[in-house]
Amino acid sequence: MSKNYAPKRRFVDPDEVSHNTSNNDSFEQVLNRARMGRRGFLKGSSSLAAASMLGTGLAFLVDTVKHDGQVATAATDLRLSFAPVAKSIADTLTVPAGYTARVLLATGDPLKSNVTPYKNNGMDNDFEVRAGDHHDAMHYFGMNQAGNGWDANGVDRALLCINHEVCEDLGFVHPNGPTNYGQESTSSRPSMEIDKEVAAHGVTIVEITKQGSTYQVNQNSRYNRRVTALTEMEISGPAKGSSMLVTAFSPTGEKTRGTLNNCANGYTPWGTYLTCEENWAGYFHRREADTARTEKEVASFKRYGIGNATSGRYNWSMADKTNTDVYRRWDTNKTGSTPTQDFRNVSNTFGWVVEIDPFNIDVTPKKRTAIGRFAHEGCWPAKAVAGQPLVFYSGDDSRNEYVYKFVSTAVWDSRDATGGIAAGNKYLDAGILYAAKFNDDGTGEWLPLTMNNPKITSYASYTFADQADILINARLAADAVGATKMDRPEWGGVNPVNGDVYMTLTNNVSSSSGRGVRTPLNAANPRYYADAKGSTVSKGNVNGHIIRWKEAGNNHAATTFVWDIYLFGAKVDASPDINLSGLTDENDFSSPDGLWFSEATPGLLWVQTDDGYYTDKTNCMMLAAIPGAVGDGGTKMVTNKSVPINNNADQTVMTRMGQQANPAALRRFLVGPRDCEITGITESPDGKVIFVNIQHPGENSESATDPSKFTSHWPDGGTSRPRSATVVITRNDGGKIAL
Repeated sequence: MSKNYAPKRRFVDPDEVSHNTSNNDSFEQVLNRARMGRRGFLKGSSSLAAASMLGTGLAFLVDTVKHDGQVATAATDLRLSFAPVAKSIADTLTVPAGYTARVLLATGDPLKSNVTPYKNNGMDNDFEVRAGDHHDAMHYFGMNQAGNGWDANGVDRALLCINHEVCEDLGFVHPNGPTNYGQESTSSRPSMEIDKEVAAHGVTIVEITKQGSTYQVNQNSRYNRRVTALTEMEISGPAKGSSMLVTAFSPTGEKTRGTLNNCANGYTPWGTYLTCEENWAGYFHRREADTARTEKEVASFKRYGIGNATSGRYNWSMADKTNTDVYRRWDTNKTGSTPTQDFRNVSNTFGWVVEIDPFNIDVTPKKRTAIGRFAHEGCWPAKAVAGQPLVFYSGDDSRNEYVYKFVSTAVWDSRDATGGIAAGNKYLDAGILYAAKFNDDGTGEWLPLTMNNPKITSYASYTFADQADILINARLAADAVGATKMDRPEWGGVNPVNGDVYMTLTNNVSSSSGRGVRTPLNAANPRYYADAKGSTVSKGNVNGHIIRWKEAGNNHAATTFVWDIYLFGAKVDASPDINLSGLTDENDFSSPDGLWFSEATPGLLWVQTDDGYYTDKTNCMMLAAIPGAVGDGGTKMVTNKSVPINNNADQTVMTRMGQQANPAALRRFLVGPRDCEITGITESPDGKVIFVNIQHPGENSESATDPSKFTSHWPDGGTSRPRSATVVITRNDGGKIAL
């Protein structure tokens, strides 16, 4: 996930800049058109036909949604047992009474016993053997008793795979902060700084062992290693060998180096890890006239946000020593006579889902191109069912982007559960990528992104050459088929109790720099935002919400679904037109981001925040929830008083939503230290230990070296530089977490 800054920021948040200029409907427009009551909603034969074809009730027309004659409910006897944690702006990590949180692995901590302790003063230069920076998504892979393979029920030993999204923008990893970086820089940078930042990206794989009720890192494990922005990767799937992936490093278009901006994640039924590349587009140097490239190349660059006057986020292509391919590979300019002589195509080798086998240190990670290229927030699996295709859901985390799912060609065979990355070749290299369209009547469609779709082949704005072109330019393909623009799709998950799919839409706020097109206030999140002076202005959906859907027939490979909105974020003291879900002091939140369903406790949902619009009252947080089911709520008419962006006209819209929030089924479990983001969660198979990541505490500090200007000193305290970290949370009485 990406940063969701408060107004003060060091860089423009790439998620807040919209690169979608298509005429596709936004989710707000979908809801805006539904301005009628229940009785009037099904007027017209097209809506009736849609309901008939689906064979399902519409989520907001009946009190429950019926599928195959059964009421779709989240049948569970779960009860939250902890006292809600209060909101806080203190520089500490707060968990409920009766729980303990311990730091397991922080930025720079050694992965091997022969590596020196981290000095945390910028002098350590060996991040290849240390935990990376900006801890993000992670997953627990239990180990068998022999310690040489995966065991989904393994409690005593496990491999923990941890994403590292970026290297801290303030440069806490450097002695005096960073030298000459930024998107507009034209100056060279010390190669030592670049090497450290490259190594701080990627993934950490580390063995953990049970010690009493908690876990510790086993620094003597042969499995401990880093996968970084320099690690060699294989390209697999339909785009492998495409001329659009040819570089000086890989003249055949079958390899690349590095994975970066590793945000959310996924996992497979065969025990491998899926790490996802989100804001990769901001890393590349491109300073050339558009006329130097083909019309299609320029269209692709613009759609993914790679301008022609940028040095990249970190200026990695401009090292102060001989410009070898290690640095030149970040330069996407056309400098040679052929693609095999430069890196003009290098950005096309990023933006993918990367499969890593944590138990096989000799296997090269693979970029699975069948799942599409965009700002991958994650890749979340539906339950594997024998004889049925595997399904993975993804969000494209940027303003006005889309929701996707991948359906494998091969059907699941449980004998592949021990197949390792070879099983990925079978299930992840062939299938259909779909983009979601949310219809006005509460139904939805999955639109195939294939050459068999006439909307793809007849698209006037871009001519797709083949399936590889579609997958490399998945955003353009989704534009072509008419997918629905969403409010920054972030994390997703599938409720194991009833199969409902959830996805956080963190907000739709344009960058404070003014870049991008503002999204008008509307029924998708029908609330106004008051600025510091108290005037009413529209900044779009600032607090975010969580959408959910039910696939037709509860079959995740289906091509139709019904949907509603589970929760709207808001401050507790906001007006009813803003606090639509009736949040209370025990559970109010803003900008939902991380989302994860427990496997040890089916039906238990965790929601994490990355907020910049409630920081006057609280740091980011994590909430525990016991959600219901699609269609368990109703409708609500909301009248928004006029604001200038709405041309001084009131807006009356209908919102479809889940049940009102009740502290019995939604309450705050954790509040992080100052300026952090709560992101990443996994658990032990018995549900008695959870692991949570605290990312970028103190990111709004005014200095990387002056402790008096740090806004956080977590986790080490005193005058220390802040660090991201993975924490282990246990219940003092040894019971299951949250229940």
